[in-house]
Amino acid sequence: MSNRPVGTRQARELLRVAFGPSVVALVIIAAVVLLQLLIANSDMTGALGAIASMWLGVHQVPVSIGGAELGVMPLLPVLAMIWGTARTTAAATTPNSSWFVTRWVVASALGGPILVAAILLAVIHDAASVIGELQTPSALRAFCSVLAVHVIGAAIGVGSKVGRRTLAASPLPDWLPDAIRAAAAGVLALFGLSGAVTALSLVVHWGTMHDLFAITDSLFGQLSLTLLSMLYIPNVIVGTCAMAVGSSAHVGLATFSSFTVFGGDIPAVPVLAAVPAPPLGPIWVALLIVGAASAVALGQQCARRPLPVGAATGKLLVASVLAAATMALAGHAGGGRLGNFGEVGVDQATFAPAVFLWFAGIGGLTVAMSGGLTRKPRPVTPPAPVAPKAQPEPEPEPESDVEPEEPLVSWTAEEAEEPDTEEAEPDDYVDGYVEYDDVQETVYEPSARPHDDLDEDPEDHFIVDDIPGHPATGDQPRRADD
Repeated sequence: MSNRPVGTRQARELLRVAFGPSVVALVIIAAVVLLQLLIANSDMTGALGAIASMWLGVHQVPVSIGGAELGVMPLLPVLAMIWGTARTTAAATTPNSSWFVTRWVVASALGGPILVAAILLAVIHDAASVIGELQTPSALRAFCSVLAVHVIGAAIGVGSKVGRRTLAASPLPDWLPDAIRAAAAGVLALFGLSGAVTALSLVVHWGTMHDLFAITDSLFGQLSLTLLSMLYIPNVIVGTCAMAVGSSAHVGLATFSSFTVFGGDIPAVPVLAAVPAPPLGPIWVALLIVGAASAVALGQQCARRPLPVGAATGKLLVASVLAAATMALAGHAGGGRLGNFGEVGVDQATFAPAVFLWFAGIGGLTVAMSGGLTRKPRPVTPPAPVAPKAQPEPEPEPESDVEPEEPLVSWTAEEAEEPDTEEAEPDDYVDGYVEYDDVQETVYEPSARPHDDLDEDPEDHFIVDDIPGHPATGDQPRRADD
C-alpha cells in the first residue's frame, strides 16, 4: 500500500489516465518510424511529421500523402488504444467511487488525448511547410475521431466499475445489464467465428498468399507486408462478418457476399488472399451458419434469467440493437477510401439491419426454446369479506316465584375475625396453670410413663384359684369372693 498522501496519489493516477495510453502509442510509433528510416538509409527530416500522422491514424484520422488519401486505417491499433484507455480508467475507479472522482477520471481520459492531438496537429502543420507532399488533416475530423475513441474506452473502463450501480439507481429496467452482456456475447461470437473462417480461408488460398509475399525479395519488405497484414486482420474479419449475416463487403469495384462475387482489382496485401475468388462455390453459403450460431449465443445469454414475455422481448430487442450498432460502428471504422482503389468497407445499408434480424429472429427462437420465458404472475385478489351470520338472541330465563331462603347464619367479616389474645409471659406460669384474665387453661406436663418400673412378667400378676382336677390356667373366670 502506498504511503503517499491521497492528493498526490490521485494526481498521479489522473496523469496516468490522461497521458498513459497516448504516450505509449507515441513511443511505439516513434520506434517503428525511426527503424524504417534507418533501414531505408533516409534522413530524419520528416520523422516528426510521420510520427504525428501515424498517431492520428491510430485514431482513424485519414492521412493524405501526395494527394492520395489513406482513409482505410487498420483496426488493430485503435482496438489496442481503446483497451488501454479502458484499463487505465478502470484502475483509477473503484466500485464505491464518488461521482466527483468519476467525473475527474473521465475528464482526464478525454482531456489528455485532446491536448496531445492539438500538439501533433501543430507538428504536422509545421512539417507540411517543409515536406510538400504531407498535408494537414482536418482539425475538426481529428478532434472528433480522437474524442470518439477515448470516449468508448472510458465508457468501457468506468462502466465496468460503476455501471451496475448507476443502472440500479436509474429508472431503467433491471434487465438492462443482462441485455448489454448478451449483446457483447453475440458480437464476440460473430467476430470470433468469422475470424476462424478467415483463417481457414487463408489456409485454402495459401498459394495466392504466397504470390503476394513474393512481390518483394527483400527481408525488410516481407516483414513490412507481414506487419501490415497483421494490422489489417480485424478489417478483413469485419468483412467476413458482413458476409456471414447476408450482407456484402467491397474493395473498390470488387464485391463479395455469401451468394455472389464480382471480381476487381484489390491491393497486394497478403491478408486479402482470404477473399473468395469467382466463380463462387456453394460452400460459401454455409458461412450463414456463423450468423445463426452467433444469434444462438445471444439468445442463450438472454435466457439466463427467465422473464415474462414482454420483458424478455424488450431485453432481446435491446441486445440486438446494441449488437447491430456495434457491428455498424466497426464496419464504419474499418472502411474508407484507399487511394486509386476507391471505397473499401462493408455495405452499411444492409449490414446493421441484417445483424439485427439474425439476432432478433434466431435469438428469439433460442430464448423460447431455452426456457427464457415465464408466465406473468397474476395479481392475487383478496377474497370478499363474508358477513357473519346473525346469532339468535338468547331467550330470557323464566322468573321463579320461589323466593330464595335467607341463610340460617349470617355474619360479617369483622365478626369472623378471632379475638386477639395476648400471649402469656413465662412469669405467668404458676403450678402448671396459666392465669388469664377470665380463663384458666390446664397445661399438661408430661410425667414418667406408668409401670415403667415393672420388670417382671405380666402373667405373674394374674390371680387364679387352684381347682382340684383342673390345671391352673388364665382362662378360668374369677370367683366373686376373689
